Amino acid sequence: MGKGYRQGRLGGEIQKIISEMLVHGIKDPRLSSMLSVSNVDVTKDGSYARCYITLLSTSNDPEQKKREEEEVLAGLYSAKGLIKREIGHRIKLHHMPELLFEIDNSMEYGRHITEIIDSLGIENYQDDDVEEDDF
Repeated sequence: MGKGYRQGRLGGEIQKIISEMLVHGIKDPRLSSMLSVSNVDVTKDGSYARCYITLLSTSNDPEQKKREEEEVLAGLYSAKGLIKREIGHRIKLHHMPELLFEIDNSMEYGRHITEIIDSLGIENYQDDDVEEDDF
């Protein structure tokens, strides 16, 4: 089932507010790395908002990446009260959704799939029925 219009709009506004706060409002050193809020999903009843955070890491070491992700999540949960207060000031809501933060690994997963496809050595697909002389 599709997401409702209100949940989508609310998620977009929360995403925008958190993104602005990551740049200007939160001074936690754990959040000094390159972060992006890739999406915010609000439940149908508006009680939870799942915030997907993309972390651009320069490290290739899986253990180092995991530590960075844990630090970022700890920093976000530490600043959750400040974030909720700012959302409350900017958006008039009867009930403030509980913020849940998750690391979004979709870019890394996409890169992994691209590497697998490239390793197969398949050239670009060209339809055999269409010949270049027909154009």
